[in-house]
Amino acid sequence: MRFQNAAFWSFTLLALIFTSCSSPKKEAATLLIYGGPIYTVDTLQATVEAVATKDNKILFAGSLEDAQQYKNDQTQVIDLKGKTMTPGLIEGHGHFMGLGYNELNLDLINTTSYQEILDAVAAAVKKAEPGEWITGRGWHQSKWTDMPSDTVNGFQTHYRLSEVSPENPVYLSHASGHAGFANAAAMELAGVQILPKDGIDKFDVKGGEVMRDDFGRPTGIFNERAQGLITKHIPANTPEKDIKAFELAVAACHRNGITGFHDAGIGRKNIALYEEMKAADKMRIRIYAMLTGFDKALLNEWYEKGPMVDPEHLVTIRSVKLNCDGALGSRGAWLLESYSDRPGHFGHETLPMEFVKETALNGLQYGFQVCSHAIGDRANKEILDRYEIAFNELADRATDHRFRIEHAQHLHPDDIPRFAGLGVIPAMQAVHLSSDRPWAIDRLGEQRIKEGAYMWQALLQSGIPIVNGTDVPVEPLNPIASLYASISRKTLKGTPEGGYEPEQKMTREQALRSYTLDAAYGAFEEDIKGSITVGKLADFTIYSQDLMTVAEEEFLNTEIAMTIFDGKVVYTRE
Repeated sequence: MRFQNAAFWSFTLLALIFTSCSSPKKEAATLLIYGGPIYTVDTLQATVEAVATKDNKILFAGSLEDAQQYKNDQTQVIDLKGKTMTPGLIEGHGHFMGLGYNELNLDLINTTSYQEILDAVAAAVKKAEPGEWITGRGWHQSKWTDMPSDTVNGFQTHYRLSEVSPENPVYLSHASGHAGFANAAAMELAGVQILPKDGIDKFDVKGGEVMRDDFGRPTGIFNERAQGLITKHIPANTPEKDIKAFELAVAACHRNGITGFHDAGIGRKNIALYEEMKAADKMRIRIYAMLTGFDKALLNEWYEKGPMVDPEHLVTIRSVKLNCDGALGSRGAWLLESYSDRPGHFGHETLPMEFVKETALNGLQYGFQVCSHAIGDRANKEILDRYEIAFNELADRATDHRFRIEHAQHLHPDDIPRFAGLGVIPAMQAVHLSSDRPWAIDRLGEQRIKEGAYMWQALLQSGIPIVNGTDVPVEPLNPIASLYASISRKTLKGTPEGGYEPEQKMTREQALRSYTLDAAYGAFEEDIKGSITVGKLADFTIYSQDLMTVAEEEFLNTEIAMTIFDGKVVYTRE
């Protein structure tokens, strides 16, 4: 009996020793990725050989040998075959439904002359019923290869447009969205006529301009807030068209490796649509939405109920967007000194600065980030001033506000260090330099360009991160173009040699962070995305080339090979 007991306890002891010495069973991964450079944007390990995910979270990032332990028969395996992977890219400032509608309406972003616009409208007229509105967006007169002979303040006039569309009202938004071009039929519907002899313009709009020639005739150009004179007559989109535009926008994001999107200014209609799309399981993009500051009643409603931080990380609303000036292209950006190519004109204050202060105080009080559009140096200065007043008045609530200035394109040198000093994040779209810098010097002159325009490295060195993006549909969504602009400061044609003001270039590491971890930080989401770190969301972008090593002259040839969202492959390039 004693022998049997001794044998039993010996066997038990051996079993315990064997169990304690063997490795615990690893969790099974649903996805294993390896076979190419993987840049994590994680300071603890900048690169890894393999990544394992479970459902929609990152389970492991490290060596391939260790990653294999998470693999079983059900694990999907992706061999990169030399391609490169990063965290999923985040569009740091864009207009989501504008992206979708740009694919439904006339897309004029690649037009290079007034004649091309006329041809596009003429083709649309042939398909339209008489009286049907024709709308589009994307033209930019400063990018045309030649200008028509009859211009007013550097813009074309409507007469030729009206000739090709006599029975259809036409409204074509400028690429910037800060001006628009209407034909005679559209202006007739709006009642906009020649200036009366007494010189009193009943269509004078504060914060905007109905552009007229020397005889008081409207030229068809409506700047900034004057656009509403025309746009209020354009029929609202149908729910079916909204859904189609939404689906097109999601697909465009996936094609471009975008898994997160900072939607810069939405109203009730878009909020309702996003809720509907999420309920229908169509929200396959992470939207960080900013409430439009144009609807004060909407803001007051949200102040009362507080921010909405989505536990599923699909639609979060915790910020407010204020549109405080215009754009350089339309000479609407608000400047401290007048435009070099339009003396006496300083741009437009499109929102009272008192409202910026009021919104900043409300944002701190109720837990909302404030994101203010500012392109001109005066707009940036005035907004920083209002933010600072609010931070001082409610100092106990301003410890981690992460207020932003959207664009921050042209700064007075004295205001550059104020961003870091106040903790205000600049959300800057690098591709704007590629598109705008060749003609922006005409607007600002050499000194203002060199001392204060597109000051990326100066801001980064001051200790504040930059959120990157494209401002789509102002620019195409393509992140490769914006990353190229970030590191080269050249046009997309590769000029000039060495880049514009090359001392302000980002490094490749800084550029990637601006599209990933720093963009996540700009939305209070750095703990859930922006780097390939265990526990974060399984969103990845895969490229045909290595962004960190490919020669600069080959950088723009990089293509998005695959997009992984929420742990699932949502796009593969054929």
